[in-house]
Amino acid sequence: MASSARLVRVSVKAGARREYLREGTKGVLDIAVKEPAEDGRANARVCQLIAELYAVPRKSVKIVAGHTHARKRVSVGYTR
Repeated sequence: MASSARLVRVSVKAGARREYLREGTKGVLDIAVKEPAEDGRANARVCQLIAELYAVPRKSVKIVAGHTHARKRVSVGYTR
C-alpha cells in the first residue's frame, strides 16, 4: 500500500454557537466548533470534521503545527 499526506491550513474558532466548515481566503479552511479550547477538545473535533470532509479515518488526521493557536496546519493522510 502506498500512502501520502496532504497538508491543510485551517483557521479555528472554538466555542462557537454553530459549527461550520468552509473554504476561506487563500485556500485556508475556516472551521468553527462548539467545543471549548480546553484539554484539546476543540482540536479533537477539528480533526474529526476534517476526517469526515476528506473521507479518511480519524487516526489519519493530525495537527502538525498550531496546537494552541487558532491557525493550524493539519496533515491528512491517505492510504491507497
